[in-house]
Amino acid sequence: MPPKKVLITVTTYPLPSRSHDELVCTAGILETGEMIRIYPVPLSFLGDLKGSGQVQNVKYTWIELDLKKRTDDFRPESHSPVNYDFRDLIIGERLDTKNNWQARKDVCLRNVYTNMDILIDDSKSPKNVSLAVFKPASIVRLEWVETEREWKNEWKNLRKQGDLFLPGKDPEIVIPKLPYKFSYVFTDETGKQRKLMIEDWEIGALYWNCLARAKGDKVEAEAEALQKVKTKYEDEFKEKDLYLFMGTTREWHMRRAKNPFVIIGVFYPKKEIPKVDLQTSLF
Repeated sequence: MPPKKVLITVTTYPLPSRSHDELVCTAGILETGEMIRIYPVPLSFLGDLKGSGQVQNVKYTWIELDLKKRTDDFRPESHSPVNYDFRDLIIGERLDTKNNWQARKDVCLRNVYTNMDILIDDSKSPKNVSLAVFKPASIVRLEWVETEREWKNEWKNLRKQGDLFLPGKDPEIVIPKLPYKFSYVFTDETGKQRKLMIEDWEIGALYWNCLARAKGDKVEAEAEALQKVKTKYEDEFKEKDLYLFMGTTREWHMRRAKNPFVIIGVFYPKKEIPKVDLQTSLF
């Protein structure tokens, strides 16, 4: 099969798993407009975190590489690299934010859901949709809960699994454990409220960067960092033309959970101001 050309749109924050393949997941959009999930991927795909300065953010960059459908994953979008060392990877053009993200919109907003019930229904057999772009009617609030502060030993042992980690770097330094789980509460076009976890790399990086700049003791610094994350994801994004990249987890999709989706990314151009036809408005 010829190499696939993919616009990378999201990378998830790494989560513990019995399968090292599930630690880091990258999603994107093909030239045809179809969405695709790629795992595993090396950490070089992820944005810089805590000033490591050794990883490059390739979001909204076109890449080409050989991919194969995963035979161990029933979700139609799931693929893995043919070459796990990514020796065939070609990094192409990065789409910029000019004209209010127009180049990105042309690719990312071809197929947008606005009704959560329809998306959940499409996630069922035979479609098994597991990746989608979703337009919420409104953002109600950002929530978070405190969680474990250290990776479990089982996950720490996975540091031995090949190229998932940067060479010579301790994964606990490159990927510190997030001490909080973030969730969005939002409404869809029906007015019904939904609450979904956010597993985007971007929100984790934002928290750590805010914490690094915060002042005071540990408790005060964390409180300040959380408020800054809230300001970004709640207050600022309410003023944006916000879309959510959504994806299912294989475990909960396979179990046919009531709602198997989590939020794996955000897309936030400015709101467009409707153009007024002055001649028409005069009459």
